[in-house]
Order: sequence, then structure tokens, then C-alpha cells
Amino acid sequence: MDLKSNEPFWLIKNGIINSYPSLHEDIECDVLIIGGGITGSLLAHQAIEDGYDTVLLDKREIANGSSSATTSMLQYEIDIPLYQLIELIGKDNAVRSYQACSDSIDMLHKICIQIDSKAGFKKKDSLYFSAFKKDIQGLKLEFHARQEAGFDVEWLEPHEIENNFKLIHTHGGVLSKQGASIDAFRLVHELLDYNCKRGLKVFDKTEVKQVDERKGHNIAYLSTNAHIKAKKIVYCVGYESANLIKRKIVNLLSTFAIVSEVDWESHQKFQDILVWNTAKPYLYFRTTDDGRLLIGGEDEDFTDPQKRDKLITNKSKKLVNIFNKYFPDIPFNTDFQWAGTFGETKDGLPYIGENSEFKNSYFVLGFGGNGITFSVIGMEMFSYWMKKQKHPLQECFCFER
Repeated sequence: MDLKSNEPFWLIKNGIINSYPSLHEDIECDVLIIGGGITGSLLAHQAIEDGYDTVLLDKREIANGSSSATTSMLQYEIDIPLYQLIELIGKDNAVRSYQACSDSIDMLHKICIQIDSKAGFKKKDSLYFSAFKKDIQGLKLEFHARQEAGFDVEWLEPHEIENNFKLIHTHGGVLSKQGASIDAFRLVHELLDYNCKRGLKVFDKTEVKQVDERKGHNIAYLSTNAHIKAKKIVYCVGYESANLIKRKIVNLLSTFAIVSEVDWESHQKFQDILVWNTAKPYLYFRTTDDGRLLIGGEDEDFTDPQKRDKLITNKSKKLVNIFNKYFPDIPFNTDFQWAGTFGETKDGLPYIGENSEFKNSYFVLGFGGNGITFSVIGMEMFSYWMKKQKHPLQECFCFER
């Protein structure tokens, strides 16, 4: 599956950071991680931290799937609002899920400090505003649900939003004091480089063609005619899991993003905030660490890469027009535009855990708009399970829910 197209900003900005070989010899390991994006790199970091002999594979070049196309807005807000998630899975589980996403932002910050990351992690506030007057009731329910759950939130009236952010045509919004942004593509490379120095083995352009399940281990047969004997396999393959798992667990969508030219003066107002709205599909934007604005949205059902790519030009124009509606005095000159693959689950939650179709294996599939924060949670869950401990969120995120 082609997970991205056209000119993802992060690929152009970063170029080739590190290169890795393909694997041509038979090896053994404790943990085999399949997938060299942000999820796989985080799981590899945890596996090395916990002392496991670990190998990571990707069939592409490292971080050239969804991680090169992500907009990397780090939010604790799940795609399903908290007050609705409470109705779906109960108050305790819903609040616990939201809190785990909030905690994961701080955990990722600690990891960035640990590895001396230059990927531009920046803590930011998050503004969730009403796109339509009819959305106000639900947005206020969301505000009160978050407030009751203990999150640091503030209700802003339309004039307050306009005064603070030059954002017009809103009907109110929720300002949260927890969010962040990062360059996920660079972070992947930093995590792998850091952990290769601690014993991690990384191979790209090496595809797993078949897995034989044995008692206490698996044998992964590779496109290079080599094989790997692993005690555990962790599948960090994101939306391509649809090709592996028989049961449908995610609806695939095409999402579109644009990045402006550098304009520090015009964009200074937004350096410390993430902005998104209640529209369906919702608009969202953030600044980059080099003085640009990044806008995303205009999601559509995914059909195939060719049809998706034909939409990029028109979708980009629509995103600019929507931005101009809210910010008529701020110029937006598009420098990059691309499309990527996105997914929705029935409850907005990821699928992290064992799957009955696969032995000696775990899946960490951080679907949704905050897949990176889900992946950080997946690190902790993996660590628990390898130590034969039960994690508080495993029933919420399991395949059998």
C-alpha cells in the first residue's frame, strides 16, 4: 500500500539522515519489530531499554511510510470526544484513555531529552473551536467532561479567540494546556541511531514474506531469502495491518496536508498552539520549527493511491480557502502539498495487544489523529506484557473489545 504521495515536507526538509542495510543472513533475536516508522522506533527504544536482543525491519527505507507524511500534532484528545467516549466504554476507561494520552506527551518529551533529540519537540496549548453554531452544545459538554476529569481546560468565547489568535467566525472553543508538536520523521532516525549504539539491529528494504509459528518462537522468512528466529514479533505496521488481519478493524481515509512558505512574522502568533475544529472532517493546523504553517484536513474515504493523488491540488486549494476564511489577514503561500493514509476505528481507540490469529506476537496499531501518543502508550503496554504483567488499558485497546 502506498501510504503517502507527492512532496511530504519532512522528507524534503530532512533528506537522507541515516541509511541501513538489508538483511542477507539468518539471525536470532528476542524481539523482532516489523515496521520502521515512529511506532516501531519507539517500541525498539523500549525493548532495548528493557534489555532484549532486538531487530527492526522495514520493507521500505526507514520512516518512509506514514511517518514521513504525518502532521505530528501531539494531542491527548482522542478522535471521539471524551463525553461521547464515556457513553461508549464507561467513565473510568474513557478518562483513563485520555489521561494516558496526556501522560504520553510528557513521556515523549522525556525520551527526546534522553536521546538529545533535535526533532523540534515543543510543548503547546491546544485550541478546539466550534466550526458551526450547532456544535456549541456538544463542545460545552466536552469542556465540562474534561474539566470534571481534571484536565486543565478553559472555555473561550468568540471574542476571546479573535483577540488572542486573530481567528474569526468561531462560536467558542476549548483551550487545553497540554499538547505538543515534533518532526516525527527526524525523531524516528534519532531513536534508531541512539539505540543502534546500544545493540539494536536495523534493516530496511527487507520484507517479511511469511511467518511460521512454533512453540515459544516464530520464524520470519524474508524477501532477501534470509530468515529470523524470534521469541516475540511486534507488528508496528499501521494501516497496512488491513492486509494481515482478517477482521476489519479500521476504515481507511485519505487525508491532505499543505505547508506554507517561511514567514516568521505572520506565524509568530501560532508558535505555541495547536488549532483544530469541530467540522467533519475537521481542519487542523500548527507551525513548524522553521517558521511555516502546516494545515491538514479534507479527509475522504480511501479508494486507491491514484485516485487519492488526483485530488491533491483541489484539496490543497480548499484548505487554503478555509484557512483564509478564519484568518483573512494572514497570507498563506503553499510550498508543499501531499496526501497520506489515515484511519478511524469504531471508538477512536487504537488496537494494541495480542491477536488470536497470530502466536507469539503483539500488535501496536496507533490508529487515529493522535497515533503517536498511542504508540507511546504501546511502549509501556509492551513492557508490561513482556514481564507478564497486566496493563490497565489492555481491555480498552484489545482486539476483542
